[in-house]
Amino acid sequence: QVHLVESGGGSVQAGGSLRLSCTASRKPDSMAWFRQTPGKEREMVGTIDSDDRTTYTDSVKGRFTISKDNAKNSLILQMNSLKPEDTAMYYCAAGPLVCSRLMTPRTFGYWGQGTQVTVSS
Repeated sequence: QVHLVESGGGSVQAGGSLRLSCTASRKPDSMAWFRQTPGKEREMVGTIDSDDRTTYTDSVKGRFTISKDNAKNSLILQMNSLKPEDTAMYYCAAGPLVCSRLMTPRTFGYWGQGTQVTVSS
């Protein structure tokens, strides 16, 4: 079992930055950030594996960065140059050992409760 708790969401104007954190109850093997808006499917924003290899969905490449703080069992999502279309509930997820480029939503069995990100124009 892995318990995940996100923090760091909030409201920001377009062009601004936010930093999301996800603290895990133990060190997970694979982790990811997802986001979801009402009426839409959950979207995989980015992933990071045990070797710190990352992947990102095209719409956030160059703006978002995923990293880990292994000492704190934490997953970080640094979001820069935010756009109104980034507005969503952001979820942290954890799963078993899988290469980052092979991860899919089905990889992840553990989810946080979500943190809201709102970007105004």
